[in-house]
Parts: sequence; structure tokens; C-alpha cells
Amino acid sequence: MATIPPLGGALVNRIAPEAKLATLRAEAEKLPRLKLPEREQCDVEMIAIGALSPLTGFMGSKDFKSVCENMKLAASGLPWSIPITCSTDAKTADGFKVGQRICLTDDADRPLAILTLEEKYPHDTTLECESVYRTSDDAHPGVKVTKSQGDVCLAGPIDVISPNYTPDFVDHRLTPAQTRAAFDERGWSTVVAFQTRNPIHRAHEYLTKCALEMCDGLLIHPLVGQTQAGDIPPDVRMKCYKSLLEGYYNKSRTMLSVMPAAMRYAGPREAILHAIVRRNYGCTHFIVGRDHAGVGNYYGTYDAQKIFDQIDLSTERGLGIIPVKFEHTVWCNKCEGMVSAKTCPHDAKTDHVFLSGTKVRDMLVKGERPPMEFTRPEIADILIASMKA
Repeated sequence: MATIPPLGGALVNRIAPEAKLATLRAEAEKLPRLKLPEREQCDVEMIAIGALSPLTGFMGSKDFKSVCENMKLAASGLPWSIPITCSTDAKTADGFKVGQRICLTDDADRPLAILTLEEKYPHDTTLECESVYRTSDDAHPGVKVTKSQGDVCLAGPIDVISPNYTPDFVDHRLTPAQTRAAFDERGWSTVVAFQTRNPIHRAHEYLTKCALEMCDGLLIHPLVGQTQAGDIPPDVRMKCYKSLLEGYYNKSRTMLSVMPAAMRYAGPREAILHAIVRRNYGCTHFIVGRDHAGVGNYYGTYDAQKIFDQIDLSTERGLGIIPVKFEHTVWCNKCEGMVSAKTCPHDAKTDHVFLSGTKVRDMLVKGERPPMEFTRPEIADILIASMKA
């Protein structure tokens, strides 16, 4: 069955056991409080369920610096590509003392977790932006969120009271422990994960099915945490995924589950983090397509694939999950099927069906279906209906 261990060897679980919840809740009511922004709320849930194993809380200064500069955790040397931090303004941070316990809350001031403060350190947003996003441009959505964070980082382990009070897609919100159990139950020893924050069009369908030919099972694993304005809402995307899986995928070999992470739009660095997370969920392979986790023109077309060449892929000390790299794929009218530059000899300008995201959106807003060679009619209908709602 699925035998790939979590990063670091053990799956973290920071959700307080039922026997301790009442005590923690009572403690939380007496503690100083810190309201978390949306990204950090997502990170609390990801830490709590073990999706960010081996992290047990928010990173300290040594890990922050090592991750930014070397893509490794400081003490263990394990691969890690994006800092996971909790920050606040200097005035608020001055009111907290190292060794103190702090109640972390959501937007409604409900306690999510208790942070045991082990360290306070300056938040070097310049270092983070330049190393993680390769830019300090405020127009980059990840940079914008990072710069809006506080000047001081608060580090330490967390004890989680509730990962999320109003979780969406409960039936599909499986923890890493649950996906691992599901893979074992299905007898899948190799599982390929597909990361997405968009509806699946024909090119995505093609590459997921190609990848499934190599593995026992396929995990469609959409990100449903914080995204930027203009991205298609998660509820609409989930309707698309369910419709597509119902009509066009082998149900005995395909599974749909959601990932409650925030989107960073960090391109290559985020591709590495997404791979680590999928390893923790029990996947052995991870699809990396064109411009993975990219935005605008900040990254080269295949930079997210090339970065895996810089990473130790061994299981014990390295990434431990196999990247499955795909070229950009489109429909070719002459080949009468999905193709890439590797497989098709025909003229891309005259024979290939390629539509920009802007063009597709314009068609959907007008109630026009994009061609079937680009997207399945059922998916187009769901998207058209959402545009009219």
C-alpha cells in the first residue's frame, strides 16, 4: 500500500484531543488575543492536520532565513521553500513576552489555536519577497499579502482548538491521515496528485489521465483557501470537478479531495511546497505543468519544473515525491487529439486550438461555450451559469 512517509518521518497532528479541549478553551478566554489574517488562518489549519509536517507551529528566525536563502529547514536540512510565519505590528508584539501563551483567533474573534511564544524577530519582507517571489512588485498578489503582514514574527508551536469553524466541502475536506487511509483501502501503492485552483479544461484532463497511466490512483486536489480576486470561486470549481469526474474519469482510480491552503502565487517555490504537501497527504507523484502556481509574467514558462532539478529527490533527506513534468498541451485539429510540442508536427498557429484566459472569460460572460476541444460542454455550462448569477 502507500508507503511514502511524511516529510520528517511522522505525520504531525496539532489538533487538541477531545479530553483537553475544554481546558484549552477555558485557558484561551484568559489569554491575550491576536486576530489572524486569512493566509495565517489557512496556515493554522494546514499545520493542525499535518499537511505542513514536520512543522508544529510558526517558524523561528533560523528557519525563516534558511528557507529564504537555502530552501531548507535550519536544523534538519529538510527541503522547504516558503516561510510559514505569524506576524503582527511592533506595538502589539511589544506586549507579548517570550514564554507567554497567546490565543490566535479568526475574523469573528473565535479561538483557533494557542501559540506558545518561543521567539520574536523582525519580519524581513524584502528578503522573503526577493527570494520567494523573485520580485518586490506590489502588483504581485503574493508580495502584496506579504507586505501587508506585520513587522514582527511570532514563532512557536500551536495547540489547535478548532482548525476552522465554518469549513466548506466537509465531505471532501480530508486530512492527510484520511487520504492515506483511503489510498490504503483502495490498494493504491502509487498515487499522483494534481494541484489546481481553476476548473479542469481538456489539457488538464489529458495530462491527469496520462499521469494516471503511470500510477495506481489519481488525487484531484484543488486548493480552496485564500486566492486573489478574479479567480473562480471554490464552490463553482467544485461543481466543475464533480461533473467532470462523474462523466469522464474512472471512479475506481480517481479521488477528489480539497486542500485548505492559501495560494501564494510564488511559482517555482510554491511548486516545491505543493509537492511537499502532497507527499504528506500520501502521494508518491506530483504533476507539474506549465507555469505552476504562476501569475502574470513573473516566472518563465517552465521555471516551476526546472526548480526540481535543484532539489534532492531522495525519500529520507530530500523531497521524496516524484515530479511528473508536462509540456504545454493543446488540441490539434489535424492530429484530432491533445498534443504537445513533443508529439505534434503541425503548425501551432493554424492547427492548434488555443484560447487565452481572457478570451475564454469573455465568451463565458456572453453565454458562449468555448469549443469542445478546449473544455467539456458540461463544464462550460456550469461556468456560464455562474457568470450570470
